[in-house]
Amino acid sequence: MNSSGRPSTRETRLPAGPGKVDGRIARSIRTRTAIIDAMLALIEEGDLQPTAARVAERADISERLIYHHFDDLEALLAAVAERQSERVVERVRPIDAARALPERIDELVEQRAALFEWITPFRRAAMLHEPFSPALRERRDQVLAHNRRQLTEVFRPELRALPVGARRELLAALDATTSWAWWDTVRSAGLSAAAARRAMHRTIAALLA
Repeated sequence: MNSSGRPSTRETRLPAGPGKVDGRIARSIRTRTAIIDAMLALIEEGDLQPTAARVAERADISERLIYHHFDDLEALLAAVAERQSERVVERVRPIDAARALPERIDELVEQRAALFEWITPFRRAAMLHEPFSPALRERRDQVLAHNRRQLTEVFRPELRALPVGARRELLAALDATTSWAWWDTVRSAGLSAAAARRAMHRTIAALLA
């Protein structure tokens, strides 16, 4: 190591067998994962704009390592958004469209309510950065599209029974009512999670009546 903190030419040219290379790759993956997990944990705890120093402290690494794995905090946030979108999709369980309508509504509301309560800290953090981040907006749009496809499948019998124009309007109304934005609005207005679930349930049932 030279005085600049970079590997010297001699160190750079040291031969490394497959085991050493694999070990470095494994450590790199673990460190990158620890950084992403640390930032996610801080956001979930209410720190909506974690600094590199706080992320490094939570991950128990040097701050310098963050910028070794990510060009800047924007790149880190994009990686965190990718991980979060994967976690969201994993929590969305299939709902059989052949079940009775009241059962489908019940299951959908329970899923969305639990999901929205869980993702609220991350969504609020993401909203601070989305106007300036194409990567975050892309991830957001992917999750919204996934949620819309679920609605199309869950309420397929009811939607197919309508003319194209009315079907499009109903799907848009269902999409808005089962969105995080709707949930955040009613929760911010003072409704408890239980009351918000009941309000969502009544609205969906009325739209499909």
